[in-house]
Order: sequence, then C-alpha cells, then structure tokens
Amino acid sequence: MWRLRRAAVACEVCQSLVKHSSGIKGSLPLQKLHLVSRSIYHSRHPTLKFQRPQLRASFQQFSSLTNLPLRKLKLSPIKYGYQPRRNFWPARLASRLLKLRYLVLGSAVGGGYTAKKTFDQWKDMIPDLSDYKWIVPDIVWEIDEYIDFEKIRKALPDSEDLAKLTPDFDKIVESLSLLKDFFTTGSPGETAFRATDHGSESDKHYKKGLLGELILLQQQIQEHEEEARRAAGQYSTSYAQQKRKVSDKEKIDQLQEELLHTQLKYQRILERLEKENKELRKLVLQKDDKGIHHRKLKKSLIDMYSEVLDVLSDYDASYNTQDHLPRVVVVGDQSAGKTSVLEMIAQARIFPRGSGEMMTRSPVKVTLSEGPHHVALFKDSSREFDLTKEEDLAALRHEIELRMRKNVKEGCTVSPETISLNVKGPGLQRMVLVDLPGVINTVTSGMAPDTKETIFNISKAYMQNPNAIILCIQDGSVDAERSIVTDLVSQMDPHGRRTIFVLTKVDLAEKNVASPSRIQQIIEGKLFPMKALGYFAVVTGKGNSSESIEAIKEYEEEFFQNSKLLKTSMLKAHQVTTRNLSLAVSDCFWKMVRESVEQQADSFKATRFNLETEWKNNYPRLRELDRNELFEKAKNEILDEVISLSQVTPKHWEEILQQSLWERVSTHVIENIYLPAAQTMNSGTFNTTVDIKLKQWTDKQLPNKAVEVAWETLQEEFSRFMTEPKGKEHDDIFDKLKEAVKEESIKRHKWNDFAEDSLRVIQHNALEDRSISDKQQWDAAIYFMEEALQARLKDTENAIENMIGPDWKKRWLYWKNRTQEQCVHNETKNELEKMLKCNEEHPAYLASDEITTVRKNLESRGVEVDPSLIKDTWHQVYRRHFLKTALTHCNLCRRGFYYYQRHFVDSELECNDVVLFWRIQRMLGITANTLRQQLTNTEVRRLEKNVKEVLEDFAEDSEKKVKLLTGKRVQLAEDLKKVREIQEKLDAFIEALHQEK
Repeated sequence: MWRLRRAAVACEVCQSLVKHSSGIKGSLPLQKLHLVSRSIYHSRHPTLKFQRPQLRASFQQFSSLTNLPLRKLKLSPIKYGYQPRRNFWPARLASRLLKLRYLVLGSAVGGGYTAKKTFDQWKDMIPDLSDYKWIVPDIVWEIDEYIDFEKIRKALPDSEDLAKLTPDFDKIVESLSLLKDFFTTGSPGETAFRATDHGSESDKHYKKGLLGELILLQQQIQEHEEEARRAAGQYSTSYAQQKRKVSDKEKIDQLQEELLHTQLKYQRILERLEKENKELRKLVLQKDDKGIHHRKLKKSLIDMYSEVLDVLSDYDASYNTQDHLPRVVVVGDQSAGKTSVLEMIAQARIFPRGSGEMMTRSPVKVTLSEGPHHVALFKDSSREFDLTKEEDLAALRHEIELRMRKNVKEGCTVSPETISLNVKGPGLQRMVLVDLPGVINTVTSGMAPDTKETIFNISKAYMQNPNAIILCIQDGSVDAERSIVTDLVSQMDPHGRRTIFVLTKVDLAEKNVASPSRIQQIIEGKLFPMKALGYFAVVTGKGNSSESIEAIKEYEEEFFQNSKLLKTSMLKAHQVTTRNLSLAVSDCFWKMVRESVEQQADSFKATRFNLETEWKNNYPRLRELDRNELFEKAKNEILDEVISLSQVTPKHWEEILQQSLWERVSTHVIENIYLPAAQTMNSGTFNTTVDIKLKQWTDKQLPNKAVEVAWETLQEEFSRFMTEPKGKEHDDIFDKLKEAVKEESIKRHKWNDFAEDSLRVIQHNALEDRSISDKQQWDAAIYFMEEALQARLKDTENAIENMIGPDWKKRWLYWKNRTQEQCVHNETKNELEKMLKCNEEHPAYLASDEITTVRKNLESRGVEVDPSLIKDTWHQVYRRHFLKTALTHCNLCRRGFYYYQRHFVDSELECNDVVLFWRIQRMLGITANTLRQQLTNTEVRRLEKNVKEVLEDFAEDSEKKVKLLTGKRVQLAEDLKKVREIQEKLDAFIEALHQEK
C-alpha cells in the first residue's frame, strides 16, 4: 500500500514537470518519466501491449490497515522482449537516488501543508460551544466536588493486571512488519522490473501472499481477544478473592459510609437541580403573567379541588358522611410541632406562634399549589401576602389570629369553623392540608370546661372520613407514653391504611434518649399499637421562632448527615427530612384522590336527583331560589317600596302631618295656653297671656315636637308600604326580613339637626300673625275650635264616667255596680255641681274654705272624703263646665266676623279665643308644609340610603340571612344549589384529572 502511494506521488510530480517546464518545447517523451509512473499510470502507451488484470473485491474486505477503501489499480505486465539499455548504470543509479530524495522531501512538505489546511477547515466547521455552556448543569463543572477520583484510582487494578488485559503488541508489530516487508521488498526499480518480468505468475503470488497475511493477522487478533478475556476473568477472580479477605464488619461499615455519603451527595444535587428548576419555572410563569405568550392559563388541579372542598365546607360544616373527599388532616398533641411541620411543607412561617399556649383555635385549611410568586391569600379576600417579606408574614399571622378569635364564640376556647388559606409558590407540592387544634390532656385555667371534648370531636369529625390522610405528629423529645393522639388515631384508623407517622424534634430526642434503639422502635411503630403507611423523622429547628425556613433546612440536613440514626441504619435515608415527607404525603394524597373522587361524584349525583324530585313534588310552581337569590328578590321589593314614598302626594303628606302634630300638641294648647288665658277678666289680659305662652312654647318645645311628629309620620308611612299585602304576589317568607330592615333603618336614621332652627323661625312668625282676611278663614277657625273643644269635652266625660262609675241605665241594663270609691266620687261630684250652679262664673280653683264646706256637707251625709279627692273631682267637673261654656261662646262667635273687622268696638261680644285657634291652625298648616318639603326633598332620600346600607350589611352577614330567611323551602333550595355546584366542580375536576393522565 505504501508503495502504491509512493508511485502515485511520483506520477504527479512527473506530470507537473511536463506541464510547467519552461526550457523544453513540446511534450516530454514517455521514456523520460519515472519507471513506476510508466508502469502504472501510463498503461495505454504503445510500448505496453498487455494490461494486468484487476484485483478482487475481497482484497478490500480483508484490509484492516485503514478505514479508507483501497484504490483499484490496473497493473499491465510487460512481456519479455528487447529493451534498449544504456551502459552507464552507476550514473543512472545516482540520478534515481537524487530524484528519490526530492520526491521524499516534496511529499513531506506537500503532505504537511495539506494536513494543516484540512485541520483548519475542520476546526472552522466546529461550532463555538462556549455559547451553549449554560445548557450543561453546574454539577458537571463541579463533578470533582462530588466524586472522589482518588478513591476510584485506588480501586482500579495495578499495571501488571492491566498488562494481562492488553493485547500482545509485539506480535502485532511483527505481523505489521511482515506486511511492510511484503510491500517494501527491493527498490522501486526492481519492483517495477519484477512486475514487468514475471507477468501473470507474479500477480498470482502477490494476491496469495496478501490474502494469507490478512488471514494470519485476523487470527492473531482473535487470539489476542481470547487472551484479553482470560486475563479479565483472572483479574476479576483475583479481585474477588482479595475482597473476600476483608472482614465482613469492615465491609459493611465501608458500604454504609459510602451509601450514606452517596445519598447525601445526590440529595444535595437533587435539591440544587430542583432549585434551578424552580427558578426556571418561576421565570416561565412570570412570562405567562406578563402576557408574553398571550394565552389564558387554566386553573390548576389543586385549585379546582380546593374550590370543591370550600363549597363542601359551606354546604355541610359538620362533615356529613356524604363528604368523603380526601384531605391531609394534621393531628397531634399540643406543642408537638404540627404547625412547624406544616410551615416547612409550605416553606413559610405563616402561623401565629406562642410558647406553650394554644395558638391553633380553629381548623385551618391550607391549599398548596405552584405559582410564580410565593404568596398567600384567603378565600374571601383579594389581598395577597408576599411570603418573601417579613412585614407581610407578620400581617398574615396577625390576620389568621384575628380570624381564629372571631370564629371562637363567647364562652368557648376553640371553634369548628374552618379558615381557608391558599399558598402558592415555586416548587410547592400540590395538596390540601387541614391543621387542627392540638389534642390536650387537661383543661387549664382560662379554657372553657368542654375544650378537651370539643377538640376530640373536631379531630374525630375530620379523621372519620375514610379517604382522609392522617398526618400523625408525635413529639420525639417527650416520653412516648405521654402521647394522647396515637390512641385517637389508632381508633379512627386501626389498620393504618391512611396514616403517616411523623416524629418531630429528633435532634432533642437523640440527645435526651439514653437508648437510641427506642427512637427506632418509635419510628418502626413497635412502641405504639398504632399502625401506619410510613414513618418519618424530621427536625423543625432549634426552637427559635425567628429562624428562617432555609436555616431550618440547613440545620436539618446537617443533623441527619452526622446523626448516628442514619449511620447505624436505624433510619433509612428516605425516612428523614421534611422534603421527603412532603413528597410522600403529596403522592399519597393524589393517589387517594384518583381512587375516590369518581365515587364521590356518583354519590352527589344521586343526592341531586333526590332533592330535585322533592322540590318538584312540594313546590311545582315555584322557582328554585336559594337564600341569596331570595334575599336579592326581597331587596328589590324593599327598594321599590322605599321609592314609592316619593310618590306620595304633597296633600296627603300635609294632611297627615297637620293631624299628627295637632294630636301631639293639643293637650298643651288647651291645658297650658287656652285654659289659663280664659281665666282672665278682659281681652287685653287674654291676648297678653296667650302671646307670652306661645313665645315660650315656640322657643322650647314646639320645633322639637314638630320634628318628632314628622319622623314618626315618615316611619308610619314607610311601615305601611313595607307591611301592606300585595295580593297574590305577596310572599310571606320575606316578612321577617322586611321587618328587620325597617327597624334597623329607622334606628339608623336621624333627622337633620338644622331643621329645628329654621322651623322655629317659621313657627314664631306664623303665630305672630293675628289677621283673619276673610269669612272663610273665620269659619274654618270656628270649626277647628269646636272640634278641639268637643274632643276635649268627650275625653272629660269619659274621665268623669270612669271616676263615678256606671250610671243607672248601665247598672240596670248591664248589671254593673259602683265601687265604694266610685260612690264617694259620685257624691263629691254632685256636691260640686251644686256649687257651680250657684256661681257659674266660679274660677278654676277651689278655695280652702270651699273645700272644707264640701267635705263637711259630705260628712253630714255619712261620706268620708279626703281633700285631695275633692280637688281631683273638681278638676274634671270644672273642666266639663268650662268646655261647655266655651262651646256655647264659640257658637255665638259664628256671626262675629263683622265685629272682628271693627275690633269689637261697640259690641259686648269678644271672640279672642277664635283668633287664638286661628293662629294655632295657621301655624299647624305652615309647619306641615315645611315638614313636607323637608321630607320629600331630604329625609326620604336619606331613609332610602339607610335602607340600602342596611341591605348591604345584611347581604354580607350570612348568619343574619339564615336567621331572617328560614323555612323548609329555603333550606331545600340551598341544598339543591350546593349539590349542583359541587357536582359541576367535581365533574370539571375529574375531566381535568383525566386530561392530565
């Protein structure tokens, strides 16, 4: 092969000499070329009549010296004949040697240049891999930190053993030398002559020799492979024998040490890769949030499942047997580390903390899901708490504590009401956990007497769900015999098919426990009657509440790396750290969800069918309105009724206001103004007394009385519209709600304070006007006065009748009798009437001698009376006498308008009392008009605003709605709506779960 290549190079050099020679004209004769060139590449020369046959393809198959295929050469044999020779063979030999030197030198230079150029081309074709260095994880560049190459080098066999595995290079060199001798025997000229002289016979020997050498080389290679296999077997046998010499104890210790270090190394590598993956996922989710991909993200599975649980929590707070959806229920003794384990899983210190006191006072449902930012938010709030900021963490803990205290009713310590919290962050395991109050053994001071039983009932209510995963937390730093929760868990899950046992504070347990095997017995479940799916040991920090999650993780990893529990195989590597615990709990949770969710969906379908059938049978013509929808309907009706207040006519407002105001002030006008003024002897004194009394009344009482009357009138009208039946459309289910809204709105409504000041001025001006312009107004005043006096006279007659008892007609017709006191009052009345007949112009008060005369007259008839009784009887008797006299005078004044216009000059008739009642009547009309304007312009709108505020407050108060909207119809509609909502959410969740598979 080497000779063929040498001949090809020589031919190329010859051709270059022919083409580029500048001193010779024409072509160079063939005889001047190199012998090898003439014999190989110029086979068509006229002097060459015969051609050498081609080599067979088998030559190429047996060639193992190079990967490139051999060139098929055509060698033409030369017959024996006359060849012209020169006699100067030394010179010819020297010239050939000189040409050989130049050929070798040119071949070396040309080959080197060609090799360099080819290398540069290949180098340019290779891409720059420095730009893709980020693809390779950092662990590749730091591989020497995690792999001990020195230990691997020591574990490799010695050079002598390796020498046995390597093939015998001497034999290979010997075989290659044989091939080299075959191709390089003799000089180039001699080879050419030999090929020319021997012809076809030499060609046969050439092929046979080459084939034989190749077969021989293949056999030698196979022999060397067999020797290598035997050497490898011998080495493995010797290595195994050498390992057996090591004692079993040292071997076990060494393997355990290597296994522990390897597990820890891979754990660190896994955590680092997960951290990088978390950052990458965070970047991707942030890009999605910024709208780079412009696509709508669907809800995650855990969010959909959490919504189902939230609806179930509202539907059935006592967790009925129908609710068998999986949850991770975290139970344990008080201060056992439940909250700390949950915080490690959530990777944030989100719960209130205290030393030795009960902090978890109500169940807290925590939904863990993956997201770009580490945030937390409540179900009923839109505020997000950034868990990477200490200020937001403190605010979140404070909010949870406030919600817990709000849920706890007065006189209780714990509450069964659930607080729903969602926590999102990169790398969080998707699951739903419920943190329950810690189980206690003794009720301490400050706790309700039933606290222990309440906590047991809450824990049992959650754990009795057959699909609930029980995360039993046990404090490793205290004696196991003091645990209460293990007995409770073993009662609820005796076979341990859904219980995961977690031993906390293992660092303290290892320091305090004299026998480490006791910890192993606890972990393996041999110390308790409780069985579990898995057993885990965790460390939740050094007991400092200010420790961060990262610091606790580092401390936990460092502890287990140096712990004897792992080195002595008491604990396995997958049983330690909260990281492994969260992975195991998440896997168990989703396995339970996939196994039970479809069965629960079927049960809710059956419940929905039963409820719909019951509704159709009981309320066939009514819509299925739940409590919220009924409240909205009632709200619209109430607002319509409030708006209808603005449609009341001004005339109606003024009539009811004037009538109500007169009913309120009539007693004061008659008793305190009219009667005292009427006792005067002349009109001047009467008018003066009236003016003084009216001024005092206006300044102190009248405006306030008028505002009260207006406010009461507004209430009455509002109540009338609220309680007025609407015929067939009236629904009595809203009556309690309307009554409550009316009372609360009236309670909140307050009249404008500035109304009294403006009203006082208006009323004072109205009472100052004494001018009656026409006869119609005079007659109206007479009529108003008669009505007022007749009403008072009727009231006085009733009072006298009650005082003296039934008259003789009623006694005979209705068989009624007078009491002794009534008989005394009757005798006193008769005596006083006799005195009035004698003096009809008697003043309003009895003198003391007159009282004595009446008493003695009665005593003479055998009636013992007290002076106070005489005064009381005289008040009613004189009042009746005065009112009758006033009515008679009022009748006489009907024709007194003419004298009024002349100011009663030359007339014995004086009608100043009619003018008084005219002033009162005019004041009532002006006041009613003013109040009506204020009602329609301001107060009705304010009342409407108050009603809207009350309705909004009631809408946010679920307990209030439950209290005001009750009945079988409401509860049935509520159940039907909740079951439908749960079924729809479950169907959507199941569909998404199948799509994820």
